[in-house]
Amino acid sequence: MDYGEYLRLLAKGVDYPPTPDIAGAVLRRLRPAARAPFMPRRMAWALAVILVLLSGMLLVPPARAALLEFIQIGAVRIFGLESAPISTIPAEELPVTMAPLTATPAAATSSGLENWAGETTLEDAQARAGFPILLPVYPADLGLPQHVYVQDMNGTMIIFVWLDPLQQDKVRMSLHAVAAGSWAIEKVNVKTIQETGVNGKRAAWVVGPYIVRMRNGDLEIQRLIEGHVLVWTAGDITYRLETYESLEEAIKIAESLKPMR
Repeated sequence: MDYGEYLRLLAKGVDYPPTPDIAGAVLRRLRPAARAPFMPRRMAWALAVILVLLSGMLLVPPARAALLEFIQIGAVRIFGLESAPISTIPAEELPVTMAPLTATPAAATSSGLENWAGETTLEDAQARAGFPILLPVYPADLGLPQHVYVQDMNGTMIIFVWLDPLQQDKVRMSLHAVAAGSWAIEKVNVKTIQETGVNGKRAAWVVGPYIVRMRNGDLEIQRLIEGHVLVWTAGDITYRLETYESLEEAIKIAESLKPMR
C-alpha cells in the first residue's frame, strides 16, 4: 500500500465537525429588513396638531390651570387650581400696590396661639430641628420671633411667630420651616395663585380663603394670618411665610433668611 492510499484510509476514520451554513447566513443578511408599520399621513398630521394644541394650552394660564390638578412646592401641595387664576408674571414686574388685588387678610390674635402645641425656645428648637434654623433679617425692625413651636409630622416642622409691636394681641408674621419627609401641607380651594421665585428657585404666592390639610387626612382650619402665603424651598427644607405684606415685600423677607446667631 502506497503512502497516498494509507492517508485516504486514515481519513475515513476521522470525524469532521459539521460544515457551517455560510451561504445561508450570507443570504439572510442580504434580504431587505422588514418595514416598520406604516402610519397613514392623515393620522400623523392629526397627532401633530393635537401636540401643538396641547403645547399652546399650557402657555395660557387659565387653560393650564384646568389641566393641572395641583402644584407642589416641597412639602406643600396646592389644590383647586381649576378655579384659581395662575399668573407667571415675574415679581419684579408687579406693581407695588398689589395688595388691593387680593382679599384683605383677616387678623389673627395671639390668644389663639395658646391652643398650639409644642411651644419652646429658639435654642431648644435648634437642638431638635436636625437642620440649621434660618430667620429673616428683613424688615430691619423685625427682631427675633416672640413664639416658637416644634411639631412632629413624621419630620420636624418649626413655626416662628412675630407679634405686631403696636398690637401685642395681633400676629404680624409667621414662618413655617418643614423638614424633608414631613407630611404634605395641602391648600385646598385657593382663590389666587401666582408662580414666582425666591433666590432663583420656583415659589408660589397663594391667596385664600382656603383650607389647610395635612397629608394624613387631619384638618387644620386655624391659620395665623388669612390670605397671603409665600411657599418656597431651600435645600431640603420647605418654607411657608404668612404675611400681610405684598408679594414684593414677602420675597424680600424670604431672601433675607440667615442662620440663627
